[in-house]
Amino acid sequence: MIDLHIHSTASDGTFSPAEIVYKAKKIELTAISITDHDTTDGIEDFLKASEEKTISIIPGVEMAGLWNMRELHILGFWIDWKEQKLQSVLEYSRINRDIRNSNIINKLNNRGYLITYDELLDESRGEVIGRPHIASLLVRKKYFKCAQDVFSACLARGSECYVQRVIPEMKEVISAIHSAGGLAVWAHPLHRNKHDIRNTKSDIISLMELGLDGIEAYYSEYSIKQHNYLLKCAEELNLAVSGGTDYHGSNQPGIELGTGHGNLKIPDSVYTNLYNYYKKKHNPDSID
Repeated sequence: MIDLHIHSTASDGTFSPAEIVYKAKKIELTAISITDHDTTDGIEDFLKASEEKTISIIPGVEMAGLWNMRELHILGFWIDWKEQKLQSVLEYSRINRDIRNSNIINKLNNRGYLITYDELLDESRGEVIGRPHIASLLVRKKYFKCAQDVFSACLARGSECYVQRVIPEMKEVISAIHSAGGLAVWAHPLHRNKHDIRNTKSDIISLMELGLDGIEAYYSEYSIKQHNYLLKCAEELNLAVSGGTDYHGSNQPGIELGTGHGNLKIPDSVYTNLYNYYKKKHNPDSID
């Protein structure tokens, strides 16, 4: 089994890249990818931790992009994480994330939840800061009992302290991933975006015009119907297929590494086919 959608402490996960490699090896996963939100900071530690392990690893990232007034997430696989254009787009996202966090803190302070940016930096241990870190800080300061209560009260979309993200255009995201030599795969197209399945195929085709390489057809929250539908779309459109749990550790209770809610099994063939797609794209003569 494999898991190609994992978050570490470099973004909003609770396990370090090295700990994730250890856990993956312990449960006998054969291939993994750390795909942190809008950052590649964990990749070097991820690769070092994998050096002596019999496990296939993919340098990855999950990038947010704006498309048709919607925020979609794109997974980049086999990226050169130091490539200049990729890092430029990631820096744009980081700067706007920092501005958003400051605005959220101001709103929270105005409502009596007194936290500072310095406290938030300490809470995140210097990693990419997101709403889960703000929630954790508010729980630690005893304003709320748990992170879920924080989101319900003031951080979820549409709530009183929510601030909309400023993110790069989808064309820039996919172009940056390609510039870094990677594959661009649409993450959870039928889950987090609350997307109507009836329009999915036409949207995939539109994204292909921007260079989309594949779709995440295996995912923790999919129904069997959704899973089969996406596999059929990928086959009909000659797209790559990936799969992962979207594991965040304790920041997303109930989602386990490798198995999601316990019933997800992503076969090794998904990694093999994805790798062959990648090799064929960059060297068409390398695959028979």
